Amino acid sequence: MNILVMNCGSSSLKFQLIDAQTEELTAKGLCERIGIDGSRITFSAAGHKKWSRQVPMDNHREAVRLVLDALTDRGTGVVRDLSMIGAVGHRIVHGGEAFSKACLITKEVKEAIAACSDLAPLHNPANLIGVEACEALLPGVPMVAVFDTAFHQTLPEEAYLYAIPYRYYEQYKIRKYGFHGTSHDYVSHRAAQLLGKPYDTLKIIVCHLGNGASVSAVKYGKCVDTSMGMTPLEGLAMGTRSGDLDPSILEFIANKEGKSIGEIINILNKESGVLGVSGGFSSDFRDLESGLAEGARALGVFALRTAKYIGAYVAAMNGVDAICFTAGVGENSAFMRDKICNTYLGYLGITLDEEANHKRGEEIVITTPESRTKVFVIPTNEELAIARQTYALVK
Repeated sequence: MNILVMNCGSSSLKFQLIDAQTEELTAKGLCERIGIDGSRITFSAAGHKKWSRQVPMDNHREAVRLVLDALTDRGTGVVRDLSMIGAVGHRIVHGGEAFSKACLITKEVKEAIAACSDLAPLHNPANLIGVEACEALLPGVPMVAVFDTAFHQTLPEEAYLYAIPYRYYEQYKIRKYGFHGTSHDYVSHRAAQLLGKPYDTLKIIVCHLGNGASVSAVKYGKCVDTSMGMTPLEGLAMGTRSGDLDPSILEFIANKEGKSIGEIINILNKESGVLGVSGGFSSDFRDLESGLAEGARALGVFALRTAKYIGAYVAAMNGVDAICFTAGVGENSAFMRDKICNTYLGYLGITLDEEANHKRGEEIVITTPESRTKVFVIPTNEELAIARQTYALVK
């Protein structure tokens, strides 16, 4: 069965077609600048040359139509007709407390996703637009929602509650939800496979390090803590997000510069993180590793924040069997892995294999056989995780 995986943003649509039985990637692509001048579709398929075209796309329904046309194109497509698409798996960013696992999309499910839109105003409405576009163009094809937040719904109360008046949780559901769930799910399960041990017997820390970054603690098969919060702004310093900070800073800046809370939150989301610490030099970790002082300052902040979360989660689980690095920085930056492990995690008995650590983007153990704690690099595959969960519901 072919599973079409869709990830809709406000002006973009990423997609992959995956053979659910073999788990092979058949085709993938991107529609960008939807509803904006200069919209473009990029498409690559097994056995064909990658191509990109500038095509008007006034809305997501037109973008989905272009995707389906590309998949069934007689020259460069990969399926004979749309009947060969067995289901569509949709990435939905926020499921609130309503969803702890993937589910078939119904009218009631769409209403529940919409009700979570105040928790993810930039993402959930766009995700729903993609769902409805696919429903219109693929009538009768099962639609499945896979939630970024679902993996973290196993957090215990003491981990997800904020130390604010409890009525705010009761009235508005203000709590920690966590994100990057499909990545943490995929990587932690893969680590158990590589260790050759049952998933529910292990203590695993997953470091999803990229422009957006989060750390999770997975104890005996359940996520028990994660660094992102009610929104993706909490936790690590990231590309442009501040991560944790003293909340009084918001009032201080507001009084000093006459800014609204909304303006300050925008600064914390888009002008902070390693971009802010580097004095506006760059949010790209490759630029920051160039050796300039601005980059070194920002990388130092990022490494320490990550190491502190790892240490906190070792405490939360009372031990750790494996630490996993994934996503753009986690998979490719030998410098960052070295700085985190060698500078801060010696107490865990970690000994890096320097040659293994300098490999990029490979699934590999980067510790020596003598290392007391194993450290893995495991390239994430969120689309495959979505396809697996979709297939499990519709097969």
